Amino acid sequence: MALAPQNMNGKPGVATDHVDAPELRLFVFGLFFIFGGITSLNDVIIPKLKELFTLNYTQAMLVQFCFFTAYLLIGIPGAKLVKKVGYMRGAVCGLLLMMLGCLLFIPASRNATYGLFLFALFVLASGVVIVQVVANPLISMLGKPQTAHSRLTFAQAFNSLGTTVFPIVGSALILGSLASLSADQLSGPALDAYRTAESQAIVNGYLGIAAAIAVVAGVVWLFRNRLKGETHEASSGLAGFDLLARPRFGFGALCIFLYVGAEVAIGSLIVNYLMQAHVMALGEQAAGKLIGLYWGGAMVGRFIGSGVMRFVSPGKLLAAVAAGAITLILVSTSTQGMVSGYSLLAIGLMNAIMFPTIFSLACEDLGPRAADGSGIINIAIFGGAVIPLATGAIADLSGQLGLALVLPALCYAVIGGYGWYARSRVA
Repeated sequence: MALAPQNMNGKPGVATDHVDAPELRLFVFGLFFIFGGITSLNDVIIPKLKELFTLNYTQAMLVQFCFFTAYLLIGIPGAKLVKKVGYMRGAVCGLLLMMLGCLLFIPASRNATYGLFLFALFVLASGVVIVQVVANPLISMLGKPQTAHSRLTFAQAFNSLGTTVFPIVGSALILGSLASLSADQLSGPALDAYRTAESQAIVNGYLGIAAAIAVVAGVVWLFRNRLKGETHEASSGLAGFDLLARPRFGFGALCIFLYVGAEVAIGSLIVNYLMQAHVMALGEQAAGKLIGLYWGGAMVGRFIGSGVMRFVSPGKLLAAVAAGAITLILVSTSTQGMVSGYSLLAIGLMNAIMFPTIFSLACEDLGPRAADGSGIINIAIFGGAVIPLATGAIADLSGQLGLALVLPALCYAVIGGYGWYARSRVA
């Protein structure tokens, strides 16, 4: 991705240093809030769709597979689009694609077809990927370079706020049952009618999101010419993949793949896990509301971790929280009741610093190729598609959700190994 810098007309130019535009920062913070919340909302609709379409865990995890596959397929094309049309217009394109994905829930509900729901989620996620391609570098530009790191951390807090709030609201709107029956008790036209009626709650939730996105897209469009002199580097199709041959970076990219996969897999199973009789025996809606504790722990842990890293090397801290996550999984699967449930939710606290720490450890020695490395790591988020699907398959084969958590635990073990490996080379 690193050839000669070009401006929006294709002529050589110099990349924009920074822009003093506090009003734009507010909207970018809003983008972080929205795409963070939409991603965590998958954890709410998975148990809903699982019941509606009588799915096993592997089939239910196709929700995450379709959503996170967008990172693999849309990441590079999305970056090329943004380089062609610019940050603000690129953000509008991503937002409109997100809105289209939300609206596709309408025909999915009316046809009561699981495949259409999955397609709608892929379209929605494709928009999210484009918005993320815009948001991360844009927040660094909107202010002085010296304070870019603090702005990005603050923006990530908005992302975490979204992942905390959306599941709580979504559980109230989506997991509240409209009927006393369940899908496995019905067949034929009665089943189709039940699915259509029950999925309307999902439609209503995403229509509200679509309306909010439309407002944000309109505002961003008003500021489409705000970034004067915006320039971008031209890129080749597979630039950056050679970096995987570097042990430090390649190991780090693998850990991003495993981390996102483990985090998403656990979040996706929380509702069904807490509903188990030997855990907390909660109803669907009550269990759904507790998802906010999992993602809220990540928000709180991010602030705690940033302070701890002033005294402890990032590599050692990464190894420590990975060990903590494994310990909590072992506690959860070997106990019952409240201890089992809340120890699983507490893993969110361990997850907090993993992504930014793995990212910085992997990219700190890349120098001028840091942008290429960032692009490859963005593709590694595809782990959110693969690991949850594999976790669901283990749950189906073993018949035990607790046993399925072995796979996320193995992911954390590799991440802990990476933290220890990289501990001595931190700037």
